Amino acid sequence: MAMTIHVDIVSAQESIYSGLAELVSAPAIMGEVGITPRHAPLLTFLKLGEVRIKTSADHEEFFFISGGVLEVQPHLITVLADTALRAKDLDEAAAIQAKERAEKLLADKKSDIDYAKAQAELIEAMAQIQAIQKLRKIKR
Repeated sequence: MAMTIHVDIVSAQESIYSGLAELVSAPAIMGEVGITPRHAPLLTFLKLGEVRIKTSADHEEFFFISGGVLEVQPHLITVLADTALRAKDLDEAAAIQAKERAEKLLADKKSDIDYAKAQAELIEAMAQIQAIQKLRKIKR
């Protein structure tokens, strides 16, 4: 039996996941990190992207986060995310609409918009679309 570590993924709204894992991969600001049981304590910021939790040799869970913090303790990994969704719950049509809306706002130089907010929305929508496409490839 493989060694495991307890993992909690929590967003500002709710607890998204709580369970055991053999491996957790997350998008840290310094690059992708992989955490296994007995990993050294770690605290790092996370960027927008995908958190993967390998629960067994043949099963993985996928989550989309919009940023947050990863904390690793001897027997616990905690992901405190600004926003977190199970990858299977992502809505591709809504993500495509959000991407198109943000692109339109950014292209219209004459309108009075918050460019930073529009850019952030575009980046998040593109990351969601990318997560959905990755999930499709894995399921094939």
